[in-house]
Parts: sequence; C-alpha cells; structure tokens
Amino acid sequence: MDGNFRVVIAGGGRVGRRVAHLLDDRGHDVVVIEADAERADEISDEYVATVITGDAARPTILEQADLDRTDVVAALTNDTGTNLAIGMMVKDMGTDVQTVVRTEREAGNEFDRFVDEVIFPERAGARAAVNAIESDVSSLADVTGELDILEVHVAEGAPVAGKTLSDIALPTGSLFVSDAAGNTIAGPETVLEPGESYVVAAEPAVIDEVMNLMRG
Repeated sequence: MDGNFRVVIAGGGRVGRRVAHLLDDRGHDVVVIEADAERADEISDEYVATVITGDAARPTILEQADLDRTDVVAALTNDTGTNLAIGMMVKDMGTDVQTVVRTEREAGNEFDRFVDEVIFPERAGARAAVNAIESDVSSLADVTGELDILEVHVAEGAPVAGKTLSDIALPTGSLFVSDAAGNTIAGPETVLEPGESYVVAAEPAVIDEVMNLMRG
C-alpha cells in the first residue's frame, strides 16, 4: 500500500499505544479500540487516533470501526487468543482488510492460514508492528529515544521524485542517509528516483512532512 491509509488497532496498551503514535506521526488515519474506559480516555486526550471504547473481540464493537473503509486491522492486545479471534473475525466478515496479529511468543508460520501477518513485538519493539502494517516504509532499528531510522519508498509522482537533494527543501530534523543502491552516503547531487528506496533519519515532529514529500 502506497500513500496514507486507515488502520484500526485493537488494544490500546503499551504496544498498541506506541504503534498509534508512530502511525499518526507518519500521517495515517488511526482508530484505536480499547476496552478499558480510563485508558481509552487517555488515548483520546492525546489526539493521535479516533477511539472506540469496547471489546474488539465483539463483532458489534469491531463493526463500529467501519471496516469497509479500513486498510489494516492490527490486533495488539496482550492476549494471543484474543488477537487471533479478532483477526479471524475480520476475515470472516468478508472484508479485504489486511490483518496483523501480535503473539506472546514466536509462532513461526503456524498462524499463516488464519491472518496475514504475525508479529512478536516484545522482542523487536513496537516498530516491528508498524513495519508489518506499512509496506512502503520500514523502520530499520528500534533506536534509542524517539529518532526514527526509516527505509522509505519514493512513489511515482511524489513531490521529490526525480529531483536532487539540493533541489528539495527538507524539513529541519530530517536527513537522507544513503543513496538508492545503499552504497554511498547521500549528498546534494543524490537523485531521488521514483520506485527506489532511501534511508532517512527523522525526528517525530517532521516524519509526516517527510512522508508527504516521498509519497505525495
């Protein structure tokens, strides 16, 4: 999926909340379904997502998220069984939504026939969940602090496509690290070719702006 999209996160705990923030930083439309009313209010107050208070494992609650307009459902509660149930329920509803499910242990490929992606974020961090949700952007490391190191795909028709870095007004707080081949450090003469990917370092406040330049 290129461009901005709509993702529903089931579970607003530590992992789900962090994923919501990362996706919001990148300009996506985020919905969080959280059963705990106090936690749901806290997330709502952070203005990173539309919040639905309720149990996402109940079809009537899940349907409130308007799955017909949704690209991805990420089940990120702390219970593997609940997450699998949510993922399977989304598939059973006949939607064309991508399903991402968090597990409490590494599951290999045993759940592949039930859901699209399985993640084990306790080992890899919340950015592992974001990498499973996004296809055109990947965090390369769960770095210390808030700085994100990303591999970003340049879309056809993006504002930066075909231009050199010297011709682009990058937001303060962002830096292109490598060229498309990954062989040299990016410089003013580096051309951002459509269809290629580049390594970018960016602070959270400017990630959305960088994504808009790369994806349009």
